[in-house]
Amino acid sequence: MRFTRLTATIAAGAFALGLGMGAASAEDTLRIGVEGAYPPFSWTEADGTLKGFDIDIARALCEQMGRDCELVPQDWDGIIPALLAKKYDAIVASMSITEERKKRVNFTDKYYNTPAKFVAPADADFEATTEGLDGKVVGVQRGTIHQCYMEKAFPDVELALYATQEEVFLDLASGRIDAQISDSIQAKEGFLDKEEGEGFAFLGDDQFDLECHGEGAGIAVRKEDDDLRVAFNDAIKALRENGTYAEINDKYFEFDVYGAEPGS
Repeated sequence: MRFTRLTATIAAGAFALGLGMGAASAEDTLRIGVEGAYPPFSWTEADGTLKGFDIDIARALCEQMGRDCELVPQDWDGIIPALLAKKYDAIVASMSITEERKKRVNFTDKYYNTPAKFVAPADADFEATTEGLDGKVVGVQRGTIHQCYMEKAFPDVELALYATQEEVFLDLASGRIDAQISDSIQAKEGFLDKEEGEGFAFLGDDQFDLECHGEGAGIAVRKEDDDLRVAFNDAIKALRENGTYAEINDKYFEFDVYGAEPGS
């Protein structure tokens, strides 16, 4: 076969078209940053499978938007930097909508909202007050709204900071810390309802500060990706209206996690 100038031109055009199609295909895959270490919202099975409320919600949102979805596990400490570095396109990881975070990323509307609580031994002889926690060590996951809250509301209380919430619970169970603070539902289902949580209980009332705890958990996107934020908002609304949200909710919770106050 003779390779003429015309043949070369056609081949080059087909190659360029192929590249364009490849780029379009890549754009159709929505990459979602998740943590995978925050049960019941997300956790990682022994075989690497991701499960949990956040995981199911992320996949349902992708399906609602008609997008292929790739879940990208990421340690919490680097979850926003990795979004800004374009490792993925959005974060679905129980990230609370706070003014401080809004300086770096944009958020959708909330997709759930639950209060924070302390957990301590059931027979603890102290209260969840500044005086009660004096001389105690409170565990908290680093870089979370709970660290923000402790540093603001309990500035003199000694904190033990951890990379994951699972590590917080391990040290609480072993007695290396006196108490911990986290999302109340995560604490209940990820610790108190399990064998290792036997002998522990919630300490005090719900803890809340708008500056630190924010308006609920939202999906974070880069500031320039406002169309994606709007698409997520439309999808969240659709899941609430078509029953998909309730189906996922009931798989993990006995109440409407979207905004209900859970019992202790």
